[in-house]
Amino acid sequence: MGLLGTLDWLLILLYFAGVFGVAFWATRRESTRETSAGYFLAGRNVGWFIIGASLFASNIGSEHLVGLAGTGASSGVAVAQFEILASLILLVLGWVFVPFYLKSGVFTMPEFLERRYSAGARWYLAIISIVGYVLTKISVTILAGGIVFESLMGINFWTGALVVVVATGIYTVFGGLRAVLYTDLVQMFVLIGGSLMVTVIGLNQLGGWGELRATAGPDFFDMWKPMSDPDFPWTGILFGAPILGVWYWCTDQFIVQRVLSASNEDNARRGTIFGGFLKVLPLFIFVIPGVIAYALSEKGLMQLEQTDAALPTMIGTLLPVGLRGVVVAGLLAALMSSLSSVFNSCSTLITWDIYRKLHPDASEKKLVRVGQIATAVLVVFGLAWIPIIKGFGQLYVYLQSVQGYISPPIAAVFLVGIAWKRVNSRGAIASLTAGFLLGMSRLVAEINKESLSGSLFEFADINFLHFAIFLFGVCTLVLVVVSLATPAPSARQLRGLTFATAEETTEETPDLEPSDPAWKRQDFFLSVGVVLCVALVWIYFTG
Repeated sequence: MGLLGTLDWLLILLYFAGVFGVAFWATRRESTRETSAGYFLAGRNVGWFIIGASLFASNIGSEHLVGLAGTGASSGVAVAQFEILASLILLVLGWVFVPFYLKSGVFTMPEFLERRYSAGARWYLAIISIVGYVLTKISVTILAGGIVFESLMGINFWTGALVVVVATGIYTVFGGLRAVLYTDLVQMFVLIGGSLMVTVIGLNQLGGWGELRATAGPDFFDMWKPMSDPDFPWTGILFGAPILGVWYWCTDQFIVQRVLSASNEDNARRGTIFGGFLKVLPLFIFVIPGVIAYALSEKGLMQLEQTDAALPTMIGTLLPVGLRGVVVAGLLAALMSSLSSVFNSCSTLITWDIYRKLHPDASEKKLVRVGQIATAVLVVFGLAWIPIIKGFGQLYVYLQSVQGYISPPIAAVFLVGIAWKRVNSRGAIASLTAGFLLGMSRLVAEINKESLSGSLFEFADINFLHFAIFLFGVCTLVLVVVSLATPAPSARQLRGLTFATAEETTEETPDLEPSDPAWKRQDFFLSVGVVLCVALVWIYFTG
């Protein structure tokens, strides 16, 4: 489109200046660059508001934004189920997982798996995560950035991609997690503000909420689809999506690194509750704009050539000069917050779970330097991978689903591992291996689905969420059976890592700020508030 005016460009430049200013201010402390805890976990002294804002901002990428609006324009609000469920899963992170993560003193999720099970489990999760980040998250975020620049700003794709990567890479390399967290805080406000403008102006142009419901029809406002629905069956949403949610929100380094930076359990838990409230918003400010775009096109008030263009079309058609700059800044905020988060998380895994494992005597300064170099290398890999993505075409779409197929076994070993002290390392390795083989078999079958028949075709054609339920059940069964058939883990190994041994401490337990019982009582009622918000949304959006 290239529809930005001088005022829009000024606002975008102010946005970039603000982000760099905040990043510079946040990383003035010497400890940020001198110690591994300072660089990778922001010194372990971060408050709940920043944690919650970062959980929200790092999760929402530009491709996420455009994709939610596009799906909203094509099929309605059902896609928002994943966002709404995230509110509840974040409560699970705060109340169930956070106590174990903070008491263990770990820097990474693979490190936690080693404490609970074995080095083999740690290597599995570290390698899977790093490869997944490089092949999917980093490259697709850079790709989305190039598209935003090209379609909305009239800048060459590669120039746009390079600008975003270099700008984000600079403050991530030098500032570490502290820079990521504080810039996420700014980007949360820009992201919500820009998206809210699109929603309000679109509704006003259409004639209000009632007109939207009347034009789009009741099916567009029903979050609960029949079991036969190919995309969002209610059974898959209710039983399959939470499994993927536990993996992403409770065990993925990309997300959990934020709560690991908390000053104590109270701040970590309240950060997840704040994030839970924020995750109710995407339905209204990301998905509903897509439904508005559909309704506007139905009434002849806007030309919508394809549903995936819902958000860019609304920005170009409805917003005046000045507001376009604010919304484009919001898209860039989504892009840069996700990119900086994945850069930092991936470099943490490379440094802590690979380099430090191979060089256990490395100094603090050396670990920070390795983390900085790893981030710079990831920038190069991400850029190099983009042309390959374009060449893959449809195969890349399947590649994106890889993490969906490997997540059930990871969720199983984490969930069962803290719930039951009897499961052991042999059971974990067997479960992860079985899950990986089954998941990859499903991926290959899905890629070749058109040439299959009979039971193989049915296997390839199972809804993705229903398959997650099946895979989680198989992996849990393997974990339990193999563990019971082999010796139990030692009592020393289990200290502080399961519900039965939660009160026990080890030499690795960090000296965190004490927890306040009054905070815990308040957090209980705040958590009830999150649950009530989700319940109200589900009731209202039921056909």
